[in-house]
Amino acid sequence: MLDIYHFSYGLLTPLLAYTMSVTGCLLGLQCAARARTGNDRIGWLLGAAIAIGGTGIWVMHFIAMLGFSIRGTEIRYDIPLTLLSAITAIAVVGIGLFIVIKPEPTLLGLLTGGTVTGIGVGAMHYAGMYAMKSNAVISYDAQRVALSMVIAVVASIVAFWFTLRVKGFLSTVGAALIMGIAVCGMHYTGMSAMHAHAGHGGHDSTPEGTEAMQLIGPLIVAISVVTMLLLISVSLTEIERNIELPPLRLAPRAKADQLPPLPPVEAEILPPASAYWPTRTEVPHS
Repeated sequence: MLDIYHFSYGLLTPLLAYTMSVTGCLLGLQCAARARTGNDRIGWLLGAAIAIGGTGIWVMHFIAMLGFSIRGTEIRYDIPLTLLSAITAIAVVGIGLFIVIKPEPTLLGLLTGGTVTGIGVGAMHYAGMYAMKSNAVISYDAQRVALSMVIAVVASIVAFWFTLRVKGFLSTVGAALIMGIAVCGMHYTGMSAMHAHAGHGGHDSTPEGTEAMQLIGPLIVAISVVTMLLLISVSLTEIERNIELPPLRLAPRAKADQLPPLPPVEAEILPPASAYWPTRTEVPHS
């Protein structure tokens, strides 16, 4: 059995993976909150699926894999299968969100959507692992694989529960931190189920595929573009909301601040001059 290292660069890769997972989950929760309002529901659900499934899960998985190595072997990646795993992550999260987030959400919808998404996330993880090519023979411990799938399902249900119940920015940040822990926990549980053995071709054979470092450049560009677009979309909705609110709040106040009507002019309310000065006819004759 060959030695497997999950933290070849120390805590750099797990911390960076967790940060990306939290960022994706936070953006996804913000998009899901806007989808609940009913305005452009499909568009916001698509954004949430890309944020959670793409950045929060798949990108986290890939960054964590940068710290993975097998002693004495070379690791490469099949690009089509790697991209297929990304599409799988986004698709299953989108399906789960579409099932859960409705005008009147139900417990059955929450459990169904969470289960479908959890199974899909597990399938994404092991599809991504299948896309990894090396000159070693890889095997898995069935019990730990099952445990990782259970964690994926439970984490998905909890994540969707957060999308329905959490309100306020600070609460959303806390939910994203918890979701990041769940996603990373599922990943490293699944990775702990792996065992590597020497292949028949020996260590001299070079596996087919692309090196991990060659995928970093395009990956970073794609992540940056998608993240910035989602951040701009979320920010613009907040700006529009702030612009629309003041007129509604100021309208009643303007009516209340109106001045009362002016009283009639003084000439109309003064008594006649005869009340103070005698008229000419009232002067006695000598």
